[in-house]
Amino acid sequence: MNTSRVQDRSRLLRGLRVIDGGLASELEYHGAHLSGPLWSAHVLEDEPETLRMVHCAYIEAGAECIATCSYQVSRMGYAEMGLPAERADQALLKSVALARAAVAEFPQRQVLVAGSLGPYGAALHNGAEYHGNYDCSFPALVEFHRQRIAVWAQTGAADAPDLLAFETLPSLDEARAIGQALAPWPHLSAWFSFTCRDAQHVAHGELLRECAALVARLPQTLAIGVNCVPPAWIPALIAELRAASDKPILVYPNSGETWDAAHRCWTGTTDAMEYGKAAASWYAAGAQIVGGCCRTRPQHIRQVAQAALHCPAAAAEPSAPV
Repeated sequence: MNTSRVQDRSRLLRGLRVIDGGLASELEYHGAHLSGPLWSAHVLEDEPETLRMVHCAYIEAGAECIATCSYQVSRMGYAEMGLPAERADQALLKSVALARAAVAEFPQRQVLVAGSLGPYGAALHNGAEYHGNYDCSFPALVEFHRQRIAVWAQTGAADAPDLLAFETLPSLDEARAIGQALAPWPHLSAWFSFTCRDAQHVAHGELLRECAALVARLPQTLAIGVNCVPPAWIPALIAELRAASDKPILVYPNSGETWDAAHRCWTGTTDAMEYGKAAASWYAAGAQIVGGCCRTRPQHIRQVAQAALHCPAAAAEPSAPV
């Protein structure tokens, strides 16, 4: 890889400590309708002003990076709705435009835009991302991811996110498929975030450290982490990530509430101040970048930002690719 590209990539995460919180759950809190198969992607078409408001709320709370509302966007998902592939591609571009419009409202701040790309299981909208058992061939899995990556890889910088965020990845195979899909575009930058079944294993059952070691070897990898997991697991998961590579670590767990699949509701409680205290311990344990996933809100991110101010900064810079 060109040395200047490596240096540019290193600078991208310099100083980044705080990312945003739950997007879909916050949109829902503000009355957005997410009941269809495209989940939060419906908002791109139907309620862009609500999305702008949520993006801005997270920036106001201290987020230095916001994720696009594109986790559920894919040609496969749009085809299921009877929509052409072009609509899915346009939705990816629109998600970046809306995020950048929110960032533009804070000209005094430097805020990155991460292009959110969920796993194949998210497009099935049946919870498959939480076990990774797909009825899908490996080449088809590669193609699923390649189609989405290509939209941003082949557009101008102003229309593309600053980096790609591969989120809620359940398995080693999916990480391997994304690596193959990314191969034509070594200039891209990405983070990889896995979801886990316990404090050592990803949802499909492989060791987190094995998955992290795999993606650490990709030239595009900026940071590696976990998301959509209970906060209580984070210290042990950080240790697993530290054992696997020297890439910057990011963590964005759920609020601490638990999803009751049988009754389709959240149970338990969450406290933003307690979340902030936990975030301080995650920074101390070696996480460079912290945010939130399901049910976390701007008040949680505000507490994370306060924790970041009082924790010694780890160098959020990737090493040169192997």
